[in-house]
Amino acid sequence: MSTLDSLIRDLVVANRILAHEGVLDAYGHVSVRHPSDPGHYLLSRSRSPQLVSADDILEYSLEGQAVRRKGESQYTERHIHGAIYEARTDVQAVVHSHADEVLPFSVSSVPLRPVIHTASGIGARVPVWDIRDGFGHTDLLVSNMEHGRDLAQRLAGGPVVLMRGHGFAAAARALREVVKTSVYIPRNARVLTEALRLGDVKYLSQEEIDLRFAADARPERFERAWEYWSLRAGVRSKSRKRR
Repeated sequence: MSTLDSLIRDLVVANRILAHEGVLDAYGHVSVRHPSDPGHYLLSRSRSPQLVSADDILEYSLEGQAVRRKGESQYTERHIHGAIYEARTDVQAVVHSHADEVLPFSVSSVPLRPVIHTASGIGARVPVWDIRDGFGHTDLLVSNMEHGRDLAQRLAGGPVVLMRGHGFAAAARALREVVKTSVYIPRNARVLTEALRLGDVKYLSQEEIDLRFAADARPERFERAWEYWSLRAGVRSKSRKRR
């Protein structure tokens, strides 16, 4: 199997995992940068993530133009992905989710911060992007590159940005990493919501976050979770060789 075919297969698995774990529902999407052309990325045609197959994967330019099969139905918010890849050469994979658990933190003054170790990948404090600030009253969708670039600017060098009344976008160094981060974003939001009801909250420190980020630089750190989630989602995934 070629590198491209293998990556497409992983992208299909990522769609199924994120759907099964409740991160993506009928909407939302996950992409990965093209392995041989950093100016392109791979993303499904407009389809619910639970149903995505290899035949659904399209190749896009960073501006959101399909390279082939241009007549296919496309995600309106594909510009989230292209704009982040354009702004961040370090990013290899992107997720956009509408997870309900994060929405209170996108519309209130309470920031989303990590409180559980598995959510250290979200960073010390998650910024909120409000499309209204730059574009006035809209339908809240990131429907062009101008919207996408404004969102990417708010994300800056971080891993996650909330979207007011909408959801979140997550970016990472690898597909498996962005899947793990995206699974634990809603879980961290649930724990934090409950903890705030009880009283004072102890958040992860910047030092703890930095130490876990360094540990997660090893790709094999994500394999056990990837295998587990793949089986739960009913798809087989060929694991990388463990060291």
